[in-house]
Amino acid sequence: QVQLVESGGGLVQAGGSLRLSCAASGRPFSSYDMGWFRQAPGKEREFVGAFSGRDGSTYSADSVKGRFTISADNAKNTVYLQMNTLKPEDTGVYYCAVGSGGRSLLRDDGYDYWGQGTQVTVSS
Repeated sequence: QVQLVESGGGLVQAGGSLRLSCAASGRPFSSYDMGWFRQAPGKEREFVGAFSGRDGSTYSADSVKGRFTISADNAKNTVYLQMNTLKPEDTGVYYCAVGSGGRSLLRDDGYDYWGQGTQVTVSS
């Protein structure tokens, strides 16, 4: 069993930055896939970014490329989402997820465990 706890969300003005953290406990995640998803009010959950446990590759949604960066600290069992140049449309609940691999990193059914989510609100 893996437990995930996100932190770092909050209220920020457009153009600002936030860094989200996702701490995993219960099992070292160095070989696992880690993903970030978000859900805006009234919308479906969407892919934001992912980190491949297999080869360390990172992936980002087109909507956040050049603004968001995903990274991992295996020693701390923590994955980060650095969000820069935030826009109001980035508002939503952000979730981190862990997957055992072998499935698409871009789809939420590629992950086995999910955090409780952290709210990000970007004001215009």
